[in-house]
Amino acid sequence: MTQSGLALNPEDPPILVCADLQAQYLDDDCASGRAASQCRVLLSLWRAEFWPVLHLKRIAQAAWFDPASSLTDWAEPFRPQPGEMVFEHPLPSAYSSSRFAEYMASIRGGHCLMVGCSLDETILATVIDGFHRGHRFGVVGDAVTCVPSVPGNAGDHRASMMAAISKFAGVAQGSDLISWASSEA
Repeated sequence: MTQSGLALNPEDPPILVCADLQAQYLDDDCASGRAASQCRVLLSLWRAEFWPVLHLKRIAQAAWFDPASSLTDWAEPFRPQPGEMVFEHPLPSAYSSSRFAEYMASIRGGHCLMVGCSLDETILATVIDGFHRGHRFGVVGDAVTCVPSVPGNAGDHRASMMAAISKFAGVAQGSDLISWASSEA
């Protein structure tokens, strides 16, 4: 399948990168929204097919000062399972984790699809950083969301972020990926 620059091969499926699916970013409204629902569907599909899944966890400094805080805990439906990779990153780009940067450098020719929270932070920064390192990323447009505290018109903000991301990564919709996976089964 080729969709907006995404070339998908069932022999070498893309790595599903779940960005910052943590309690601090998924309030009740966000967790029940379309993007979170699409993340759940895609994550279930990737797990059922035994395709690679990678989780990014933002460990911002506020949580460092309060070890009892549950803000950086995984949102329950997105908790990593055994065999799935987890990378903690202190700055917006996942490449601020040396383990993540080393992993990405080792998967020459790999392709990653990003879903999750922090469209305007982690996803944007990681996609741009990856582009400059020659790594291929795609973003699932209906499975990403901005941090809930964005002031102003959230729809306009999200559209601006997606326009910026499309300069550095392909953009696909979850329904297209589900159809592709179904046709390959």
